Amino acid sequence: MKEKRILITGSGGFVGRNLIEHLRRHGYKNLVTVSATDYNLTEQEDVRRMFKEIRPEIVINLAAYVGGILANKERPADFFYKNIVMGTLVMHEAKEHGVEKFIALIGGCSYPAHAPSPIKEEDMWEGYPQPESAPYSLAKKMSIVQAQAYRQQFGFNAIVLVPGNLYGPHDNFSLKNSHVIPALIRKFYEAKKEGKDEVVSWGSGKPTRDFIYVGDAVEAIITALEDYNEPDIVNISSGTEVSIKDLVETIAELTQFKGKVVWDATKPDGQLYKGFAVERMRKKLGFEPKTDLRSGLAKTIEWFEKNYDKDTVRL
Repeated sequence: MKEKRILITGSGGFVGRNLIEHLRRHGYKNLVTVSATDYNLTEQEDVRRMFKEIRPEIVINLAAYVGGILANKERPADFFYKNIVMGTLVMHEAKEHGVEKFIALIGGCSYPAHAPSPIKEEDMWEGYPQPESAPYSLAKKMSIVQAQAYRQQFGFNAIVLVPGNLYGPHDNFSLKNSHVIPALIRKFYEAKKEGKDEVVSWGSGKPTRDFIYVGDAVEAIITALEDYNEPDIVNISSGTEVSIKDLVETIAELTQFKGKVVWDATKPDGQLYKGFAVERMRKKLGFEPKTDLRSGLAKTIEWFEKNYDKDTVRL
């Protein structure tokens, strides 16, 4: 596998940057990375040209059009169209050009909004996703249908992985459209830097979430690359839930913020419990994450502080 020519789309994103680092550590040298400036993956001729020029044997498709809840509300058609077209074209042309194995990632947001926690892979089709981001979530979810259809009709070896709530180096730390951990890290870091005596957090702190350090997630992807060739989707997560209150207190401690945390109970909590079942990951991949939440947060904060004033951090 390490001699194969591997194409990684979306390589400049959060997962892509971490995956490339880990693949190189594992001895993978024949990696080809592309970005939106190289090929427009919403245009079939561009996608065909990409496969003709690169001639990959393996494809890891990380390309996506992403944004926060506000952006999803304002431009739902863009999020649906761009993601469903990119996903469909890249997988189709991979099959057409003789790719041996195809890996696609979709987010846990593709699961039904009211799926019971911990969310099992069998729950994927039991309801509608969170309405605010449903156009994006459903577009990505179609990768599952396409992968299974192409496997059935053409014998195409396409697999779909579903990472949980990722965090770590190279994440998006924007306060407007980032996820909870990078937003909190930035908020507490800047509050300490600016000498503020309090930080406001939304809700009650009671909801629980399941987080996985990106370094562990990409190790799971590499394991699937090397050893997994079945049609069933697989959750990639820690299988451990933590309350938002405990998360906030840990980040405050690790950033050495000495002020007070104020909870704004007028803001919504969202789904109360949301974890991911990981029995299939353990059974099918033989994989177990190695980084506990506190250690992963410490690594992420260290990276953020080192890169705060550099172009490598997305603020």
